[in-house]
Amino acid sequence: MSTPSSISPDSEKQGRRSPDVRIEDLTDKSPTEFEANVAARIPKLRGRKLNAALAFIAGIGFTLFGYDQGVMSALLTGNQFEATFPQVVVDSAHPNHATLQSFIVAIYEIGCLMGALSNLWVGDRLGRRRTIFWGGIIMIIGAILQTTSYSYTQMIVARIVTGVGNGLNTSTVPSYHAECSNAANRGSFIMFEGTMITLGLTLSYWIDFACYFATGSPLQWRLPIALQIVLELILVGGIMYLPESPRWLVKKGYNEEAIGVIAAIDDANPHDQEVRQTFVAIREAVAMEGDVSKGSLKELFTGGRSQNFRRAATGVVCQAVQQLTGINLVSYYATVLFQRLGMNGVDSRIVAACNGTEYFLASFLAIYFIDRAGRRKLMLIGTAGCCLMMALLAILGAINTSPAQIVSAVLLFGFNTFFALGWLGMGWLYPAEIVGIGIRAPANALSTASNWTFNFLVVMIVGPAFNSINWGTYLIFAALNFAALPIIYFFFPETAGRSLEDMDIVYAVAYNEGVSPVKVSFRKDLPEAGSVEADEILGLSARRRRSPTPSNPAQAREQMT
Repeated sequence: MSTPSSISPDSEKQGRRSPDVRIEDLTDKSPTEFEANVAARIPKLRGRKLNAALAFIAGIGFTLFGYDQGVMSALLTGNQFEATFPQVVVDSAHPNHATLQSFIVAIYEIGCLMGALSNLWVGDRLGRRRTIFWGGIIMIIGAILQTTSYSYTQMIVARIVTGVGNGLNTSTVPSYHAECSNAANRGSFIMFEGTMITLGLTLSYWIDFACYFATGSPLQWRLPIALQIVLELILVGGIMYLPESPRWLVKKGYNEEAIGVIAAIDDANPHDQEVRQTFVAIREAVAMEGDVSKGSLKELFTGGRSQNFRRAATGVVCQAVQQLTGINLVSYYATVLFQRLGMNGVDSRIVAACNGTEYFLASFLAIYFIDRAGRRKLMLIGTAGCCLMMALLAILGAINTSPAQIVSAVLLFGFNTFFALGWLGMGWLYPAEIVGIGIRAPANALSTASNWTFNFLVVMIVGPAFNSINWGTYLIFAALNFAALPIIYFFFPETAGRSLEDMDIVYAVAYNEGVSPVKVSFRKDLPEAGSVEADEILGLSARRRRSPTPSNPAQAREQMT
């Protein structure tokens, strides 16, 4: 293999710089030593095995998310849970308990919000892997505290602690998985995480149903909560066997590791043209973002070619819209909703579990269509469908006859189907795709914080809302879904088929030409990231393309282990 150095004639004709960059631009080491270090740091897992392992561990993180979402649904009305926490019993003698019942569910979102916001400061310092590791550790502690709770206050504190760990994970896992995937299958990989949310939700419903019959034992509610620890141990143990994100490695100046990881993900030789092209594109994205590696949050509010503020705001709005569809009205209160439709304790739990199972199966539709139909179409179809289901639920709720209740139960299945198609994984995929590498960790922390903020608001108001306006609650969510449609259409660019670095070019072209990035995102004439034309669009110079390198090699090596 020859040492890469020059631009090939074919690359000149295509207007591209060769991806085989000069070794002296990357390190002070000799080319031979540098290449040897790259070879030594290629992960043992590579190709399909590595991608499968990444998908599995990322999926476990979101299975936990779904499990925690659903586990409280049936526990709230279990006799053992009510005996331990009488504050959740809602009856004519205690109408104010509706708020306390909602609070014990919703306080989890406050913990998640705290965890997501903490990622503004710790995400880029720890790196993706170690953030996920510590998020899992915190979740284990929280699960133990929940399982051993004997008072309402202790359960509140325990759910906050568990939420902090989940907030760290949900604001990191999508970025980590997106940064370790190529453009061709990134969408389906991240949508798989959405499927794993529904798997966790379904598991929690069926486990709750199985434990429901242990009416004489506190295991009726303690066991379902404790079982999540198994998933948390898998997450904590598995993440340390996976490589760090190549984007984070480049950002911190670990060029040798980055090339090795890119090669392993593509199952290619480190000298492969595509590997070097990807590496160069990442380095240029880092250069364009400027000195964000020092942790300055001011970059989130910049405009210009990078359009950081607009992109971060798009991610925040995306996560808000996902929650305002009303999904957690169904996920957190499924058993309660079916009981409101006249079902008894056993039947409501069976139907809720079937609802979760159908939700899980429907999520595979998004995996199939995400890279075929694109992001925008799925969001628009999903939102329109959710709007229709909520409107019909409101109408049938006003009628409130036995046939209307049966149709309402079916509509709750339909709502889950539309949400699974348009929003389940999309809320986590799209914010990770839309922002540049320099602000990805803090921007995703903010977008995830948006998710948990609106999640809390929805879960907190549902109980009191149904007590006050009954079927009018559905009407509110129908209106919110309707309002989201023009926001998606006019402000959400298409990201399908483009690398993460290609989105920098979409926004730079939109800024340079004074047009909407939505319009630019559909153009087919944009140069690929890493090309000479792309450099000109981004306003990069040779000096700025030089990536940072660790000032203390020993310290850098210690940080990577």
